[in-house]
Amino acid sequence: MTITALYVDTTHNMDDSVVGRFARVLGLSPIRTENIAQVYEQIKRADDPCAAGKQALVLTANHGPFLRKCPGTREYTCCDYHILNIGTYCTMDCAYCILQSYFHPPLLHFFVNHEDLFAELDQLIDSGQQLRIGTGEFTDSLIWESYSDLTHRLVTHFGRQERSVLELKTKTTAIAGLEGLPHKRKTIVAWSVNTPEVIADQERGTATLKARLRAAAQCQAWGYPLAFHFDPIILYPGCERAYAQVVDAIFGHVSAENIAWISMGTLRFMPLLHSVIQKRFPSSAIIYGEFIPGLDNKMRYFKPLRIKIYKHLMARIRRHAPDLTTYLCMEDDAVWDQSFGFSPSLHGGLPVMLDTSAGRHCGLR
Repeated sequence: MTITALYVDTTHNMDDSVVGRFARVLGLSPIRTENIAQVYEQIKRADDPCAAGKQALVLTANHGPFLRKCPGTREYTCCDYHILNIGTYCTMDCAYCILQSYFHPPLLHFFVNHEDLFAELDQLIDSGQQLRIGTGEFTDSLIWESYSDLTHRLVTHFGRQERSVLELKTKTTAIAGLEGLPHKRKTIVAWSVNTPEVIADQERGTATLKARLRAAAQCQAWGYPLAFHFDPIILYPGCERAYAQVVDAIFGHVSAENIAWISMGTLRFMPLLHSVIQKRFPSSAIIYGEFIPGLDNKMRYFKPLRIKIYKHLMARIRRHAPDLTTYLCMEDDAVWDQSFGFSPSLHGGLPVMLDTSAGRHCGLR
């Protein structure tokens, strides 16, 4: 969707050059206000607040922590990931997106107090831990490339240290700014992937699968390690064959030796999202599958259905890359055992599995 309004939060002392760059690229005159709550109320009153929130952008400061642990649940195995919160919401429009019901209201924010961000980031990195840090949890990592040099600064910053890795997760092909950066393989460029049918029907405004994989091949040529995330896997007639073809396409574009990890997770959503999808995507059938409440109160496919598709995908991945680190997102040990033939505890836990792979692919010490 196109951004049609640019708001500047004047309660924060903001660099005019930052505002000017956003205004110039967007072709908009910034609306300066010290009462962002009025913008929130305006979005809430819209006929479609989710769509309205994608058309308005607020430049503001993040007054909370920039870094936080991934909000996993104790009932399911978590990867121990750290989220770097650079902004919120997304200009693309996926039917299943949890952000539609996560924010109240959903509204594009980009945080501009980057000196605070880097100070907090350095404090965590300097703690001596080996860390996996990503910017793609509350927004897409690369939708901001036209407006900000933050990705350039982050990639360069991570290239100067040897203990942690940055993961940029996207559904775009906005990779031009990554060329020539001194990344030292401390940045993993990752794509969320799905079948062409799901992308066409459920992911408005995203890049095609072919375009994403061509971008991945280009990043590989620039020396970046890669990752791919099958999440959410959506079940529909013929999906097993279609997902197997996605696996084949990945390995047809990039080398298995350059993939740090592949993750899988089936469609899951809080009950509140059901009505949002019904209203915003009336032709979508994704919420009418065989679901049951999970231990985290999210609606999930019945366990045998999840295990079946995981086994199928894992077998296809192993055909290309028997030793590639592959993991399940938010599943318990029973699902791991029945899908992959092992549980993470066999390898010291999922965080250890991913840290080991990050160390091997990114040269961490």
